[in-house]
Amino acid sequence: MIKIKSFKQTVISITFTLLSIFFFSQGAFAKVQIVTSVPDFAAIAREIGGDKVEVISLAKGYQNPHFVDAKPVFVTKLNNADLLIFNGLELEIGWLPVLITGARNSDISPGNSVGYFDVSTSIKNKLEVPTGPVDRSMGDIHPAGNPHYMLDPRNGIPAARGIAARLIRIDPENASYYEENFKSFVSELKAKISDWESELAPYKGTRVVTYHKLWTYFLAWADFTLTDTIEPKPGIPPSPSHVADLIKTMESQMVQLIISANYYPTKTPEIIAQKTGATFLSLPAMVEGRDGVNTYIELFDAIVGEITSTLKNRSGS
Repeated sequence: MIKIKSFKQTVISITFTLLSIFFFSQGAFAKVQIVTSVPDFAAIAREIGGDKVEVISLAKGYQNPHFVDAKPVFVTKLNNADLLIFNGLELEIGWLPVLITGARNSDISPGNSVGYFDVSTSIKNKLEVPTGPVDRSMGDIHPAGNPHYMLDPRNGIPAARGIAARLIRIDPENASYYEENFKSFVSELKAKISDWESELAPYKGTRVVTYHKLWTYFLAWADFTLTDTIEPKPGIPPSPSHVADLIKTMESQMVQLIISANYYPTKTPEIIAQKTGATFLSLPAMVEGRDGVNTYIELFDAIVGEITSTLKNRSGS
């Protein structure tokens, strides 16, 4: 009896030890679960979080981020999230708030200063902030400013800083890992910004027409001039009379370039380009908006590369 009891105790002890190791390991190696509204933030979070995080983006890079279907599966993903990263400035106002409410996750609720990260709060120089009353007759105007700030690559730095700061607070044991990855990302991004600015420099002052007021931050950074938009007001489809007036304006000002995000219709820009002699570029406006654009740096490599190549060919140099 003594031997049998001793054997049973040994088995129980070993089982308990193995279970303890298993559950400890699960906790010790659990990855931080990150959900982002758009792919730009997902790409940056992967750069900083490395193998310590799991990241998903709710919107796809080829979708208009203003209009994303609030799918039930998104609620499940948000329910499991440790960190929610989103654009703010009402970019996701039509679909994200209802998902956050449905997720019932206090870690990512608006009252949580760690797990609820509105990246726009880190952006200092917001553009096109209305100075007077805003109403729907003005189109899709955002009261706190133009929300497409990530199309200025310099804004990738405060975005990355905010993501790193939250990861460090959520997972302090890996603080040095996140800090090093953040420094590495910023160092590479700054070097690339310098390269892109050199590529764009010969074309400063270039007059541009855009489909939507989506490229405001990019044009300001590149020192290009916005002549007009194909939409008469943000979010309002162009009328024939507006298109006719725009063609006259472009011809008088010798506008060479029409730019649109590749999730907008191409028919009208193509007609305008044909009638004016301008070049129409349908460009990715977010990470994963086109094959081969999988990182924030690759996004600007694609945008800057296509624009400068077009302008170089048009100038014959």
